[in-house]
Amino acid sequence: MRVYVPLTLSGLAEAYKTGELGAEPLVAYAVTPGLREWYLSDDIEELEYAALSRAALASLRLLAADPGAARRRTVVAVDVPDGIASVDPDRGLDPAALGEVRVAAVVALAKVASVHVDAQDAEADVAAAAQALPAADGGDDDAQFVVDGAEDHELLWFATQEIQNLVVGLGG
Repeated sequence: MRVYVPLTLSGLAEAYKTGELGAEPLVAYAVTPGLREWYLSDDIEELEYAALSRAALASLRLLAADPGAARRRTVVAVDVPDGIASVDPDRGLDPAALGEVRVAAVVALAKVASVHVDAQDAEADVAAAAQALPAADGGDDDAQFVVDGAEDHELLWFATQEIQNLVVGLGG
């Protein structure tokens, strides 16, 4: 099963240093039954993109909670064995948790398939979105417009061999 793990660049640097993607249970995003129902598509590529987008929003939330982190959303794609990732039954119907899964195992950085990170030119929009996120969550339409502005930026794809270059200077 492919899962998308939301991080920050500093979180990626820490994973590069330790060789692991954080402590278990690891919050990630995947094509879940709830995401399939919400997205209304049978196209697996579209569903995978929707899961990646949910992880990018979760990365934005991590950035909002860490003002010192580089303002670039970061998502790591990794394949985990079936049964390792599961939907929290208490959050399965929560719209904020669409696609959210818990990975009940330590995930080695060596298992990563790819990394997705905002380009540097997205930093201003991502910074504004991270700042506007609490107001958007509270129903402020103007703030939601700012958050959506970050989503207008496509995450760039990086091979695992490029992780070191991404985290240079961030403690990696």
